[in-house]
Amino acid sequence: MNPDTLYYACAIVAVFVAGLAKGGFAGVGALAMPIMALGVDPVRGAAILLPILILQDAVSVWVYRHSWDGGILKVILPGAAVGIGAGYLFAAQVSETAVLGVLGGISILFGLHRLWIERRKGAVLPSDSPGWVGILFGIASGFTSHIAHAGSPPFQMWVLPKRLPRDMLVGTTAFAFAAMNWMKLPAYAALGQFTRANLMATTMLVPVAIVSTLAGVALVRRVDPARFYTLIYGLMVLLGIKLVADALIA
Repeated sequence: MNPDTLYYACAIVAVFVAGLAKGGFAGVGALAMPIMALGVDPVRGAAILLPILILQDAVSVWVYRHSWDGGILKVILPGAAVGIGAGYLFAAQVSETAVLGVLGGISILFGLHRLWIERRKGAVLPSDSPGWVGILFGIASGFTSHIAHAGSPPFQMWVLPKRLPRDMLVGTTAFAFAAMNWMKLPAYAALGQFTRANLMATTMLVPVAIVSTLAGVALVRRVDPARFYTLIYGLMVLLGIKLVADALIA
C-alpha cells in the first residue's frame, strides 16, 4: 500500500476510535495510538493526535457539562499531573512496549474480575476506596497517558467500581482527560513535535474528530444503563488483550 494511503487510512480509523471513546466508550480509546502507529512514526503520530484529542475533549465536555463528579476530579488530577511529569522525565528510559504490556495484563485481570462479580452477584454495590488510592491511579493514568495516550485503564480501575450513573461517569471521564491532555501540551511542545506539517495533518482530521465524538455520544445514550458497565468492562478486557499481544509481538 502507498505510504500516504496507509497513513490516511490509519489516521482516520484512529481518530474515529478516539471519538467513540470521547463520546463515552472510554475502553476503546487506548487503541487509537497503536492504530495510528501502523501508518506513521509513533512520536509524530502522538503529536498529531494530541490536538485532535483536545478538540474531541471540548465536544464531550460541552455535551456532558452538567454531569460530572468534582470530588473524583479533585483526587485524580493532582496524581495525573505527577504522572505526566514522570512520563516526560522518564520517556527516554522507559520502554513504551513494556508499559503497555503490563497495563494490558492489569486491564484483562481487572475487567474479568469485575465481570465475574457482576455475573455472580447481580447488582453490585458501589466501591468507596480511600482518596490516596485514587491519587496512585491518577499517577498511573497520567504516566500512561503521556507515554501513549493510554490513560483510561488506570482511571477506570478506580472510577468504574464507584458505579456512577452513566452520564456522570462519561462526563467525569471527559473532564479528567480534557485536563490531562492540556497538561501534556508543554511537554510535546518541548519535544518540537508541533511542526507545520504535523499541524496541517491534524487540521485535515478535524471533521472526522467532531463527527466521531458526536457519534459516540449518540451510541452511548442508546445503551441500556444497566448494561453499560458490563460493556465497558468487556471493552477493557479486549483492550488488554490487544496491548499484551502488541507487547509480545514487538
